[in-house]
Amino acid sequence: MFRILVVDDDKNTRLLLKAVLEAENYTVLTAENGVDALNLMDSQHVDLVVLDVMMPKMDGYEFTRLLREVDNSLPILMISAKQLPADKKKGFLVGTDDYMTKPIDEEEMLLRIKALLRRAKIVSERRIVVGDVVLDYDSLTVSRGGEVQTLPQKEFMLLYKLLSYPGKIFTRIQLMDEVWGSDSETGWETVTVHIGRLRKRFERWDEFEIQSVRGLGYRAVKKE
Repeated sequence: MFRILVVDDDKNTRLLLKAVLEAENYTVLTAENGVDALNLMDSQHVDLVVLDVMMPKMDGYEFTRLLREVDNSLPILMISAKQLPADKKKGFLVGTDDYMTKPIDEEEMLLRIKALLRRAKIVSERRIVVGDVVLDYDSLTVSRGGEVQTLPQKEFMLLYKLLSYPGKIFTRIQLMDEVWGSDSETGWETVTVHIGRLRKRFERWDEFEIQSVRGLGYRAVKKE
């Protein structure tokens, strides 16, 4: 069961978020500010932090900055009444994974938390499972049953990126930056070539499909 830490100086907000999360079968810990949260985390395992920005003693920005110095993978969802783009930008610059503005839509918050936890699991395990298909990052293999394919690094990274965010559309430029690096001199056309190779490799695999989205880019769709 996932353990979520709610950090907010407002008691009513803490109680509300605790109730909403516990109704989804999460174990919930609470803290009033960043200092108390860090102290609590010294003795308690936490899978995700839901964090207010404006708090006494230590605000959400400082908490996130300090946490990122020792743990770069713990998912953080920052929640704030601050709605200006500059405030959101500051949150992402110090290391938050997601940012929502108050008043919070509870259903949207739960969906974002599920997405963050899923991505964290992918990062920690370095593998993706889609039905009977397993992508193993360390061996660059895609397997199904007794069939194992070892992919060239770029092909594997491209498929791994797409299946890490099923349904999300990536432009060719985004995929170039993610897989080949922003300083690569390779043209974006190589993305199209690699997508074609992946489609050919897995054309008879029913668990997923790589779709072209006209004028935008590509997305992977799970079909399990």
